[in-house]
Formats: sequence, structure tokens, C-alpha cells
Amino acid sequence: MMTKIFTLFIFLFISSQASASYILIPMDAEGQKEHLKAYGITYWTLERQVKVKWLLNYRGGSFLLPDSEEIKKECQIRGVSFEMISDAKAEQILTEISSPSQNMEAVVLEKAPRIAVYSPKGNQPWDDAVTMVLTYAEIPYTVVYDEEVLGDQLILYDWLHLHHEDFTGQYGKFYRAYRSAPWYIEEKRKAEELATKLGYAKVSEAKRDVSLKIRDYVIGGGFMFAMCSATDSYDIALAAEGVDICEPMFDGDPSDPGYQSKIDYSKTFAFTDFILERNPMVYEFSSIDMTTKRQIMKETDYFSLMDYSAKWDPIPCMLVQNHTALVKGFMGQTTSYDRDQIKSNVLIMGENKTNGEARYIHGIKGKGFFTFYGGHDPEDYQHRVGDAKTELALHPNSPGYRLILNNVLFPAAKKKKQKT
Repeated sequence: MMTKIFTLFIFLFISSQASASYILIPMDAEGQKEHLKAYGITYWTLERQVKVKWLLNYRGGSFLLPDSEEIKKECQIRGVSFEMISDAKAEQILTEISSPSQNMEAVVLEKAPRIAVYSPKGNQPWDDAVTMVLTYAEIPYTVVYDEEVLGDQLILYDWLHLHHEDFTGQYGKFYRAYRSAPWYIEEKRKAEELATKLGYAKVSEAKRDVSLKIRDYVIGGGFMFAMCSATDSYDIALAAEGVDICEPMFDGDPSDPGYQSKIDYSKTFAFTDFILERNPMVYEFSSIDMTTKRQIMKETDYFSLMDYSAKWDPIPCMLVQNHTALVKGFMGQTTSYDRDQIKSNVLIMGENKTNGEARYIHGIKGKGFFTFYGGHDPEDYQHRVGDAKTELALHPNSPGYRLILNNVLFPAAKKKKQKT
């Protein structure tokens, strides 16, 4: 009798394995032990010309992949949790998702996006949250800088991240605290040397043209993602095109008199009606940033993600996929954005309502898209110059880092006509 039961058990086990034809990578809090590396598995699968379904709002934005020994082995190697499901179960899940009563959608991911990171060549991966999480998730990227951008090489990429750069030519407004520091002196020298090599008299003029090339890349259909000071300083550079806003210690000559009145807000991606910080001794670019205006304690510093219709607004819905709607706050040179200085056509996807600040915003420019994310490092509350790097192995389920990776996968989505 025991032999028969054992034989039956083995038969049922083999049958269930044989009928399993899909791999579900759950992305809810309970089902996944390596959220960040799960994005890497999805990217790795797309690289092999295998399509993936992104199940928006289903168990935290799970991924549905075809059954493959190669994929299962890769999941095991990287420590990513996965579940084997049958054709029938997959069909049941997709039927549930397609129901008009469910705020869910299955989005097809077709092709691994080509990723570029705009960053000085000497920077290490841990100097920037995006390069750090791309490295941790094992998603390949190419570093580009001024030469490549001005040489029209952005056309080679689907997705561009702007490193924590100052596009205004004021060297990050670090002058007061670090003007005598060897690293500041060396970075200023290298920036001036590169600008001269590219045919510019000033760093600010080189950065202006770089900003315009990036603008054209987005308008032409590219996706641009930026964090921290690369967000507001980029928009300021666009608005100040043709206006000298740099003081002598930055570019060797005085700024234009009354330059505030010459700022053209119609040229920006996201921000409007901001007031520039004229004092070179102040570590701030403009009134856009909320860092010095915040009245919030570290223990209560969280921001909430918006809830979008997966069927009618799939783009912002993709960008906010997470296993929690409440994300721990973190600071940076540009921590967050004054809601009153964000253009009305820009979506605020993450906000701290009590403080009147936006943390995570998204918009359309021409045929392309941009996302701005305030703060420096989602798992380092107040990162300072010289601080040790964050070990992402200690934060494999970071909701703040998941938002970055949502943006990385977004260009892989099959394009379909907008319903709104």
C-alpha cells in the first residue's frame, strides 16, 4: 500500500512539473527576497529575445516569464524567488488581471533597453545610486559624457540617466565649503580642460550645449531619468540659455546684471517661476529645492506613491510599481521639489503632502519622457561627501531603489496607443 501511495505521489509530482510552463517572479513583500535582482533577471531574459509580461498591480508588480531551465538556473544563482505555475494558473491570473473590475494590467516587455549613464569617466559605480543599483542588479550600461553627447551618440541609447551633475557650470555650488579641497580643485581643472578641448571658453557654455543635446534626445523619443541636483540644475540650464548666471569664481567674469528677469521658463521640462540663488556661498541652486525649507524629522520622513489606473494610465502605473505605497525619505543636494514650482502638465507620482513637497515626478517632452527623482541615495538618509558607499546586499528589497529600476524597464514596454 505504501509503495502505491509513494508511486502515486511521484507520478503527481512529475505531472505537476511537466504541466508547469510559466515562471512567476513575485514582487510583493512576502514573496520576494531579492526585489532588486529580480529586475536584473527580467532584463537578462529580454536580452535573450524572450518577451516578459509585467503584471501591473498584481502582487507588487510581478513578472511572468516562459518556463526555461536557463531562467530558473539564473534565478537560483542570483537568489531571486520564483514560482512555477501551470498554463491553467497563468491563464487564470491573466483573466483576473484583464477583468474591468481589477486595477491591473499585463504589459508586454519586448526588448532590453540600451542604457547610458551621463557621468564623468573617473567616477566609481557607488558614486551614484543609479549606477550602484544597475551594478547590483547586473544590468549593463555604458558611461557617456560631454564628448559623446556633443558627438550625437545619444541616438544609440533608449534610456539616459543624468548623474549628480551641475549643468549650470557652478561646480555643484560647493565653493564655500570645498574650494580649497584637492578634489574640488582637480574636478574644476578637469572640467575646464574638457571644455577647452571641446572648443568652449567656459564650462557653463559646454554644459549649456550638452543640455540642449539631451533635450533634443528626449524630444526625439528618448527616455531621460535624473536624480538629485541633475534635475533642477538641468532645467535651470535650459531656462538660462544665452544668460550668464555664473559669478567670477566659476567662470572668470561677472554674471549678467538682473539675470533673474531673463530666465525663460517655457524652455524647461518640469519647473517654472523659480528664483535662482545668486549667492555663490550658498549651497543651493534655486527655490525649486525644498532641502532648507523642510520641517520634517528623519523618523517621520516618508513619501507616498500615487495610485494610477493600470488599464488607462499604464505609464505612471509602471513607474510606481512597488511592494509598498509608502517610501522612506532621503536627502540630497536637491531633496525634493516645491509643488508650486512644478508645471501643471507634469505628474507628481510621489509626494509628502504634509510638507507640500514632490519627490518623484514624470512628464512628456515631444516624443520622449523624463522622470525626476529627488534625493541622493534611497538607503543613505543624508549622504555627505566622502561617506562610505551603500552596500545594496543589505537592502535587497529597497522600495526607493525599486523606483529607479521601474524607470530602467519602462522603455522595454510594448508601445500602444494612449487611451487618454
